Amino acid sequence: METHNHHSHQQIEAKGLNKAFLLAIICNFGFVIVEFVAGFFANSVGLLSDAGHNLGDVVSLALSAFAVILSRFHPTKKYTYGFKKTTILVSLLNAIILLATVVFIFAESINKIFHPEPIQGLSVVVVAAIGVVINGFTAWLFINHQEHDLNVKSAYLHLASDAMVSVGVVIAGIVIWLTHWYIVDALIGIVIALIILYSTWNLLMESINLALNAVPKGIDSDKVEEQMMNVDGVKGIHHIHIWALSTNETALTAHVVIADLCDSEAIKHKLKHILNDMNIAHVTLEFEPVDISCEESSCEEH
Repeated sequence: METHNHHSHQQIEAKGLNKAFLLAIICNFGFVIVEFVAGFFANSVGLLSDAGHNLGDVVSLALSAFAVILSRFHPTKKYTYGFKKTTILVSLLNAIILLATVVFIFAESINKIFHPEPIQGLSVVVVAAIGVVINGFTAWLFINHQEHDLNVKSAYLHLASDAMVSVGVVIAGIVIWLTHWYIVDALIGIVIALIILYSTWNLLMESINLALNAVPKGIDSDKVEEQMMNVDGVKGIHHIHIWALSTNETALTAHVVIADLCDSEAIKHKLKHILNDMNIAHVTLEFEPVDISCEESSCEEH
């Protein structure tokens, strides 16, 4: 019954996440069209740059949703882990897309500094205010899903930062409307680019680390080994490897030296329970007796 309830909970959560992605994509794509049109007629690089950023977010949301769907496919004889790692690859691709957006915004903003043009400040204020509502609402859709998945977290952070950026554009629009200081629009574009760069850098580094099979963020390999060594009967741990199967699943393999191989099943159960509490669910353990430990015989690591 407990397994059935857990499976049902996972299905409900998956459906909720699918709906969140679909609604976020529709809302943001609709807003991108409005913002592009308004930015063109208002001659605002702030709106156009934010629209370009939001378009990148729509693409990122679509890729993230696609990766989440792929990650649920069953393993095959060729892809024995399934397609879980697509979530990592998409996170890396999303970071690259955002960096390209930063370059575009910087270029447009610098051009506007040297060639300022009149801007309809009131139009900027109205459209950006709509952006605050749209981005705030769609970020809220992911707030309960983003804690344990880098893909979903990146979507949440992008949308939340977009809401804050739109607030900045509203402020710039008010200043332009009241003072006609058109250079403020270009300066806001640069600020937007810097905010995106700052929020993207951690995503980029974490995605690269996961793609290179580094120990996932939030897991201390020394602490993992220490907790495993605290289990009664465990005399040594070596050839330990910890890596990400996806943006929310972690795997571990290790050789475990024990005093008596007859205790291997009981020790394995305890070790897997400890590791599961540390968010490491996919565990493969090889047990060795103390007298013929692989480490002592100097065998090579895989």
